[in-house]
Amino acid sequence: MIYVTRKAHFNASHRLHNPDKSDDWNLKTFGKCNNPNWHGHNYVIEVTVAGTPDPDTGYVIDLGLLKRIIKKHIIDPCDHKNLNLEVPYLKGVIPSTENLCKVFFEQMKSDVDEVASSNSKLYSVRLYETERNFAEYCPKS
Repeated sequence: MIYVTRKAHFNASHRLHNPDKSDDWNLKTFGKCNNPNWHGHNYVIEVTVAGTPDPDTGYVIDLGLLKRIIKKHIIDPCDHKNLNLEVPYLKGVIPSTENLCKVFFEQMKSDVDEVASSNSKLYSVRLYETERNFAEYCPKS
């Protein structure tokens, strides 16, 4: 198994807030990340495809194609946006790094799997919220 990863970045604002809970609960749970005036991050996303290289190209996936998929599904809809308000596929999602990883994976999966070599597939999405804090979504096959 070979793992190929493409890294990209985007800037976005969000607010961690559970509308089913009280304002007091949200403030205690999320602290300054619950700021009603939002806050932002310089996100770094790493998208990994796993599989075997195509015998004709030697690629698990053409990195140019992967770059375009990340741009289409993540960068274009999210960069310099408010994740709570401006990204339709995040409506109703608490935009924690953990939730974002899973939703981003689901957004890209079919396009990645379609262009990856046979026996290759989208393996994981890792999202850095800060230099020291990240989450990774890697569903079992």
